[in-house]
Order: sequence, then structure tokens, then C-alpha cells
Amino acid sequence: MKHKVVIIEDNIPLSDAFAEVINTTNNFQVINSYDNCEEAIERLKFDNASIFLMDIELPGINGVEGTKQIKKIFPKANIIMVTVYENSEVVFDALCAGASGYLTKSLNPEELIDALNECIDGGAPMSIKIAKMVVGSFQKKPSKIELSKREKDVLLQLSEGNSYDSIAENLFISKNTIKFHLKNIYIKLQVNSNIEAVQKANKENLL
Repeated sequence: MKHKVVIIEDNIPLSDAFAEVINTTNNFQVINSYDNCEEAIERLKFDNASIFLMDIELPGINGVEGTKQIKKIFPKANIIMVTVYENSEVVFDALCAGASGYLTKSLNPEELIDALNECIDGGAPMSIKIAKMVVGSFQKKPSKIELSKREKDVLLQLSEGNSYDSIAENLFISKNTIKFHLKNIYIKLQVNSNIEAVQKANKENLL
């Protein structure tokens, strides 16, 4: 069964290009595209999508506010921001609103599909350029990586090959909490996947 994807993008040629790439896969299918958040929100229950590709600069309700409203109605929704904006404040606003990831529109088809797969697996896809920018905005010493004890616990569990269900059981936390920690880990380590996170953590002697 394919995962349903909804695209919310007012650049129609770009929206069509995303849909064409996604519909060539075996795991995903675009079931609807909208050029505004209002219509997408009205049809949330009808579409019943698991992933949303969301632009930020939209007519009417913008992408950040749209993300907040979708998450209120559909808390389990995976919303990936795909935008030209690379401003740290905008990125933080989007992530705080509940976005599962943040990508720039310069991404190639392979990166788009990788991001969808990462999102479904519980990760937080983020382009390297965005991750570096975010890290640089709040780290006084970008070369020094500091992970919290709980972030290290999650990474250690991943390095041992544990699933999210096992990690949740072992650490007595929810899957949503695991995803929250992974978002922070991805940003701090400047990586885009669980495998890269474990490799980088080992390289930096963080585990």
C-alpha cells in the first residue's frame, strides 16, 4: 500500500514536477495538490494523507501557520517544508510549528524521495545546507558538538540496531519524544539520516 502525499505549493509547475517524481515510486502516491492551505485543511479528512509537502510563502494562510493548523487536526501528520527560504528564524518557526523536516527547493529527485522515506521511518529530513545554517545560528563554537544525555541514549540505542518501538520501551519514552530528540541530533550533527547520525557520533567519540 502506497503512502499518500499531499502537495501544498502555489508554484504549479514545481508542484507538478514534485508529483511526477513521487508518482514514479513504488511507495508513495500524490493524491492531491493545492495552491493554498485553506483548501488543503478543509479536505484533510477526505485526503487522509500521511505526508504533506508544504511551501512557506502561500496566499492566505502561510506554510508555518498552515502546519500548526494541520497538526492540531491531524497530530500524526508528517509535514516537510520545501521552500526557498534559508533564514534561521523561518526554519525554527517551521520546526516549532510541528514540521517533520525542512528542505530547499533546489533538491534533486533522489533527495526528495530519500526525504519521504526518512520521514516515514520516523526521521527528520533536513538538507545539509539548512542543518549547517541552523547549527551556526545557535552554536558559539560550531566545531564543538554537545549532545544531551537523552540524545546520547537514543543514539546508542540506534547504534545497537534497535527499532523505534524497542527504543521507546527501553528508555520509557514515546515515539514522538524519540522523533523530537532525533530532530535535535540531526541539527547538531549536521546529518540527514539515522545512519549518518550514528556514524558522525562515533567519529566524534560522542557515544
